[in-house]
Amino acid sequence: MFVPKEETRHVRIPEQAARRAPPPHLRVAERPPGRGLDLHGQIKVAHWKVRGPLFPSLHPLFEQFAVAIAGLSDAIAERAVTLGARAYGTARHVANASRLPEYPQETVRDLEHIRLLADRFDAYLQGLHQARRIAEEGDDGDTADLLTQAISDFEKNAWFLRATGDA
Repeated sequence: MFVPKEETRHVRIPEQAARRAPPPHLRVAERPPGRGLDLHGQIKVAHWKVRGPLFPSLHPLFEQFAVAIAGLSDAIAERAVTLGARAYGTARHVANASRLPEYPQETVRDLEHIRLLADRFDAYLQGLHQARRIAEEGDDGDTADLLTQAISDFEKNAWFLRATGDA
């Protein structure tokens, strides 16, 4: 029986990043991935439970938002880890660390989901703005750019959500 050799892969980390402690501003950059994971879970609850006349448009829109926030959380966490910070993302840590309000599990009506998610998008965006300010103060333009893109993407998503609710 042929058993292939396991490939060994080496990941090269820039030497200066491997030797230094993470910059102080990255403590804040550690937070958005956890908040993003919490928001992802809340969006998925809305996606699964939405009912009402707006269901045909909201169901795929909520899925689009969930995919977007998962990607943003991943990019932000990888940036933080690249610079020597930690990425926290287990369900227990997220539950303890997130500042987003709990999502009411009994909600099913389409307009109520829109209102609840819009409030949570606003809270998430506040955290991203705070993290970006701190990255700028720490002279970390690359992290600030990443957070700026995340803010731009999620401001657009919040607009989509509100525009759908105005229909």
